[in-house]
Amino acid sequence: MKPLAIPRLAGLLPLLLLVACHDTRPDTPSARPPLIVAHRGGTADAPENTLEAIRLALSHRADALWLSVQLSADGVPLLYRPADLSALTNGAGPVAQLNAAQLAELNAGWQFRDALGNLPYRQHPVGIPTLREALRAIPADITVILDMKALPAEPQAEAVARVLTEEQAWARVTLYSTDAAYQTAFSRYPQARLFESRDVTRQRLLDVLLADRCDNAPDPRAPAAFEWRRDVSVVETFTLGEARSKVAANFWTPATAHCFHRHPTQWLLAIGVNSAADYRAAACLGLDAVLVDSPAALMPAREAWARGDRTCPADVSSTR
Repeated sequence: MKPLAIPRLAGLLPLLLLVACHDTRPDTPSARPPLIVAHRGGTADAPENTLEAIRLALSHRADALWLSVQLSADGVPLLYRPADLSALTNGAGPVAQLNAAQLAELNAGWQFRDALGNLPYRQHPVGIPTLREALRAIPADITVILDMKALPAEPQAEAVARVLTEEQAWARVTLYSTDAAYQTAFSRYPQARLFESRDVTRQRLLDVLLADRCDNAPDPRAPAAFEWRRDVSVVETFTLGEARSKVAANFWTPATAHCFHRHPTQWLLAIGVNSAADYRAAACLGLDAVLVDSPAALMPAREAWARGDRTCPADVSSTR
């Protein structure tokens, strides 16, 4: 399975070679289908962020794994996303109140329902794994994206960095967070690969969509990620107060993709692509990867694109 080609200084050459193989005419779809990144290990296929989810995602030929990280009470990085244990497990309270051994005894599949609405993991419990266990379960040629989910950032960054160093895993890990504090926390580690700050990515997208402006040039060394589609609130302020409108916004368009692709090595990931139609649209825009809840469900769309079925909607075309 091919590793995810996320650029960073020493890693730019393979991606440049990959981009050079593309047909770069703006009206021609890229021949390379977007890579499939398993969201939380494939949250629709198995209990999220578990070794079972990782195993299934790999069996479904996911190209990379996106995993959520928090710290236990004894400072061990482990895989869990929600603020409270009751959201997914048979426990309750914040992750940080229990140590790693106690968290491993909880059933991370307690609330998971399969396609028929059944609760299969209540009879077959799966624990909350540590980051170290997850890295050892994932082949070295599979890229791992770690989504930092707890604050403060500094102690978690230090604990994660320690594990990555001891497991010699820096080269296959890229770091992401919705909180810019992690940009600062990981800046002390020169080997760290970081996504562009979400605030910067959001602002560039909005500049293009709302002001038809692409002034803030992206850093080609930092991959960018944002939701494919997201509900947002637009706030208008005036003398007598303010008004709000809710909008279901499509952030990745030909214009926004073109803005990011001013640097041909800029690596783009669309978050929340979960239908064949959206996968095809992302491919038509020339996006590099999509974050999906079910690698099993999206693999047929990728295979169709790879076979040459590359018809694009009239309003969507590759920007590379």
